[in-house]
Amino acid sequence: MAVALLESLLEGVPAGPAARSAAVAALRRDGLPGTRDEAWKYTALRALEQRRLVAGDAGAAAREVDAATYALPGIEGPRLVFVNGVFRVDLSDQRELQGLTLSPLSSEPARLASLLDAGEGERADAFERLNTALVADGALVRVANDARIGMPLHLVFIGTSADADLAWQARVRVELGEGAALTLVEHHAGTGVQAHLGNLVADYVLAAGARLDLLQLQDAGADSTLVRRDAFRLDRGACVSAHALELGARLVRHDFRVDLAGPGSRLVSRGTFALTGRQHADTRLDVRHLAPDTACDIAWRGAADQRSRGVFHGAITIESGADGADARLSNRNLLLSAQAEIDTQPVLVIHADEVAAAHGATVGQLDEQALFYLRTRGIPREAARRLLVSAFCGATLDGISPDALRAHLLRLLAQRLPLVEGA
Repeated sequence: MAVALLESLLEGVPAGPAARSAAVAALRRDGLPGTRDEAWKYTALRALEQRRLVAGDAGAAAREVDAATYALPGIEGPRLVFVNGVFRVDLSDQRELQGLTLSPLSSEPARLASLLDAGEGERADAFERLNTALVADGALVRVANDARIGMPLHLVFIGTSADADLAWQARVRVELGEGAALTLVEHHAGTGVQAHLGNLVADYVLAAGARLDLLQLQDAGADSTLVRRDAFRLDRGACVSAHALELGARLVRHDFRVDLAGPGSRLVSRGTFALTGRQHADTRLDVRHLAPDTACDIAWRGAADQRSRGVFHGAITIESGADGADARLSNRNLLLSAQAEIDTQPVLVIHADEVAAAHGATVGQLDEQALFYLRTRGIPREAARRLLVSAFCGATLDGISPDALRAHLLRLLAQRLPLVEGA
């Protein structure tokens, strides 16, 4: 599949650990996924395959980037900025905070090599292999035992392609020690008019009692493709509270894998995609309860306008021995035009006893009674639709702090959908 695309990219594979050559061999053998692959059933890569992408960006270190591209209200802590996968020290803020170690992976080649060698597991897919083959940079974040980092950490990934279609890779490793706490903002932004492929692989390891508050804001360039794979492993009593807002890019694929490996570990996941034009967003959550008394609470919402398409696959597996697990999954969606599509697939597999579990999914349209009520109060139909959709999608942003950041995200959300019927 996509032989020409792969060959154009793999021409530039850098020297490095054995994992690189193994990844290249696997890619040439298996190719990229197609719609016959169950995990990619609703997401075709035809538009990407028609391009001849160039690996890396030799000019990334010199590209001009306006700070307004990545500035977020209320986020004033340390910041690492990557432009087309290349670390930019001039745009970053590497201030030292007690208990926090923060560095680009390009400054620790031995650690990058060890991460690549450890990453080729049974769950590796084609884009993880592509990342392993080509990645040269990324972020390494370590929080010491019992350290509670009081300022949010900001990781920014900017895709910009002014003169060529390119593919950039990045790798992120976040390690939280016992009892550690961190707030992390992962921010994808984009500039330029040319198409590009961004491919990010991130691993999060939380020791006993650690807590991670994670916000993922995706506002990439309008003609870009962004593929992300996040994997989490939580030890005893660890907690991840994650919020995701998907707004930009032409095509987005986001895989979110969580192993609740320690007793009492828990996940709270909230997310929204808001799509318009011909945007396509495919989100897959795969949560495994591997220990007793683990818990997950997942609630995602989506809105699709014009000719866009949203895909949501949420799978929860409660393995044998995970007695006392509590699993909740909800996915609610709005279709805002006759041409839009949403596919939702909640899956619940239980191999343990004495568990509490529930899942559900809906795809519907705006409440006409609520719309009528707003119009009787003198609100024009288009403005009323915008209010209802913003309220529906914005509910998943509750709990985000500071308030200035949440207000900013709500404004972004309201601006994205034209909400003009028949547009």
